[in-house]
Parts: sequence; C-alpha cells; structure tokens
Amino acid sequence: MLVVPVPELETYIVERTHHYDVSFVSSDPAFVHAHITLLAPFLESPSAADLELVRKIAAATARFDFVLDDVRLFAGGTIYLHPEPAQPFAELIEALSAAFPQCPPYAGLFEPVPHLTVDHVDGGVDLASTRTSLVRLLPARCRADRISLQWYANDDCRVITEWPLGE
Repeated sequence: MLVVPVPELETYIVERTHHYDVSFVSSDPAFVHAHITLLAPFLESPSAADLELVRKIAAATARFDFVLDDVRLFAGGTIYLHPEPAQPFAELIEALSAAFPQCPPYAGLFEPVPHLTVDHVDGGVDLASTRTSLVRLLPARCRADRISLQWYANDDCRVITEWPLGE
C-alpha cells in the first residue's frame, strides 16, 4: 500500500495495533504504523517503471503541513482522524489512482476519503471514548514529507521503499 506516514501518532497507533493483532506490529524501524492511505491495494510486484512513476508523482508534490484534530466515524464503525487540509491528500490519491487504474482505491469498495484510522467500534470503544483517549495528542501538527510503499502481512510489516515529496 502507498501511504503518507504520520509519525506524530505512532505510539498511539502501535498501542491500538497491539490491542487488535500483535502480528501486525512491525519490527522494521522505518515502518510507521500511523499513516494516511493513498492507494491500497497496490501492485503486489511493482516494476521499476511503476516505482519510477510513483517517484515522479512524489517529486511533483510539494511537502505540506496538516493538522489532525477532528475525530470522526465512518458508517462501518471505523473511527478516524480527518486531516486539514484534506485536499493535498485527495490530489495524491487522484494522481496515483490515475497512474494505476488497475489498483482502484480500496478495490473500488469505498470512496477514498483522506483519513488516519485510529480504532473501530468492534474493539470495545466508541467515538466518545476514542476522543477522550486522544485528547492528550490532539491537535497533532504534522508534515507530509514522503510517500511510503509498505508491505502488510502477519509478522512481516515493512517498508519496501520511500520517495520524498517535492524533490
């Protein structure tokens, strides 16, 4: 999956990941669990040309600041943080989706909405309790500085490669 890492919320997201499934807690020091998804699923075995295309999109996108403070709930029960501004993420999602039409965001099941997933109601939390647990961390002032190609698998979450934004 292609993501923008959000290290400012890493500790919180690692704790929640550990709560749900410790096999998805990565030992890769470059891996950032807290992220905003740009394109998933992505190609299982991207070619050099595919990777170069992502590099060009990253290079053409200036680094940008954003704030995470708005805790929201998707209809399916996913609790998330909405980034402000969301437009730069939407533009990256659009550019990557156009470059890789064989990889529609979320396999075409959901409209891509820029967000950082923080929890799910099935995990014994609700919107109010999640807001309370995040109060010490928000607002999170963040900087999007790279696109990361991450691999997710039980006991094998890792960074494959990264591209800096704006270079």
